Amino acid sequence: MSQSKKNHTSSELQIIKLKPVGIVRNQSKDPSWGGTLSKLGWQERAARMKEQRESISELAIDPSLDGILDGIEEFSHIIVIYWAHLAPAERRLATKVHPIGNRDFPLVGVFATHSPVRPNPILVTVVRLIERRGSVLKVTGLDALDGSPILDIKPYNGELDKLEDVKMPDWMRRVHQEFSEDTS
Repeated sequence: MSQSKKNHTSSELQIIKLKPVGIVRNQSKDPSWGGTLSKLGWQERAARMKEQRESISELAIDPSLDGILDGIEEFSHIIVIYWAHLAPAERRLATKVHPIGNRDFPLVGVFATHSPVRPNPILVTVVRLIERRGSVLKVTGLDALDGSPILDIKPYNGELDKLEDVKMPDWMRRVHQEFSEDTS
């Protein structure tokens, strides 16, 4: 069997250690927006998620990483990679979920969703960069909670990151509509 077709066993996978480069600061402190054991209905979670994405967050980057942000202010959007630090460890074992907790949506594998409840709660969001002040970036569109460790930041490149002919299931389009429509 060729090496590329070999299945990996858990003993072959390495543990990876990451050091955050910064921390998220915002008013979002309630983890009920995600896949936690919240008693909120999915519509209320969707409304809170939409409100959270419209608010302003600060990305406080470790000042010892002098120069790491130089030039970032020339971009209108950036990609923020962060750790969903409040996702309960016991929920990280879930392999299937109903997207945003809505049982009208199909039960799908976690990797087919944007759920923060995943084996490694690494999340990625494209945000609008409002301004840079030293080692702090002000952004909108971030769905991270206050205190979320930032793992990396990359500039969004509309030419390279833009994809055409994107295919997605109907339920994902319906999830997107929940965040696009006025839920108030």
